[in-house]
Amino acid sequence: MSLPTSPPAFPSDANDASGLEDYFRDGAAPADALLWWQLERQEPLQAALRALFQGDARVTRLRLWVFLELMALRDARLTREALNHAFHLLRDEVLDSVLKRLRDADLLAWDATAQTYAVTPLAQQLVGLLLPLTVDNSDADADLAALLAGVAGAHQLGILQPDQLGHLLSQLSRLREEFAGAMTSGSEFQLRRANHRFNRAMRLVNKANDALKAIIEQAQAHGDARLERLARELGGAQASLLAMASQFNRALQQADRQRVTLGSTGVTTTDVRRWLQAVPQLDVLAAGLVSVGLHPVMVAAQELVDGTEAEFERDRPVGTAPEGLPAAVAAPPGELAVMSLPPEMGLMQALLNGWTEAGLTEQPVAPAVLGGSYARAAYRAQLLPLLGDEQARHLQGATGDMARQPWRVRWAAEQGEVTDEFVRWMSQGTLIKESP
Repeated sequence: MSLPTSPPAFPSDANDASGLEDYFRDGAAPADALLWWQLERQEPLQAALRALFQGDARVTRLRLWVFLELMALRDARLTREALNHAFHLLRDEVLDSVLKRLRDADLLAWDATAQTYAVTPLAQQLVGLLLPLTVDNSDADADLAALLAGVAGAHQLGILQPDQLGHLLSQLSRLREEFAGAMTSGSEFQLRRANHRFNRAMRLVNKANDALKAIIEQAQAHGDARLERLARELGGAQASLLAMASQFNRALQQADRQRVTLGSTGVTTTDVRRWLQAVPQLDVLAAGLVSVGLHPVMVAAQELVDGTEAEFERDRPVGTAPEGLPAAVAAPPGELAVMSLPPEMGLMQALLNGWTEAGLTEQPVAPAVLGGSYARAAYRAQLLPLLGDEQARHLQGATGDMARQPWRVRWAAEQGEVTDEFVRWMSQGTLIKESP
């Protein structure tokens, strides 16, 4: 049986990449991976980072401080006297060691003729990566703010890369999972902390909303499919975060309903929990309680007997006896009431049948509509469209009889006065009898 081989040791030299293929299963670096190719192109920048961060924490902090202070100096050419004045707190041998490390990393250029130092383009590129170290990151949403600011600023400068949108999308996904976990926990304090952070995150995303819309439009205009896809996924992540606002409100309302008020004091369980969390040492609250002895109360036997007799002799409510079902009773006589149609339809059909029997073929609309009151006239006018209706003529009853009448109404565009007590003005029309 063969023992598993130990993994290859990492190269000790920063520039030694001869054994890099041993770390991959296929024995070759992922040349087709875009991120690997981008990192390979930035080897000088990685070497500069290694030069600054190599060593223990104290030396690393010293190099970073000297480098950032040096980059903040406004002179293009720096003499040694100017550097000694700017870093007068450092000993000369320490400053010489840091400056030598910066020169070896190609972050400082030494001009032997002019005896001056100059900042290299690589240092100017590196300082952009290190600027977040000088920002106050006490805010929990500083990472999201930095990503949003980088995306919006890169878009304004026209140097936006898809990787920046990918990092922002990943951060929004992690925030959504964090907020969902807080709602699943059911803890009121976690909900309130997560809700506060959620509101701040949404304010940041809303401020960058215009930039995200412009990124989508620009990607569509330039035909950048990857950038457009990432921008749309970013919009979907923003929409999912917006949908969580109502879920937070419901979870907080559920937590409020579970809050219990202790008696009439007005103190709730939330107040007690918050006070307990503020106590530095909870064991101090129980100090001295164990030493308190118990004092039992002894009751005599005669007192127990008196209490038992009083309990048995106490008047108790007597339950009612069960009653049988009532006797059968004959149902009272009733009538089935059927809603009848208003008499206006029957009167109109009688009028139309009379005109048919008289052999009339054309009559004005006014005699068939007017009469009685305005409400009755309006009802009769609504019955006229039933004449000749194809769907209603197959029905049984008065509605079908009305639809099967040979008369048809033809309204005119003209209006005029009529002689009626309740209607003064109406549209003119004619009822025409169709031939069978």
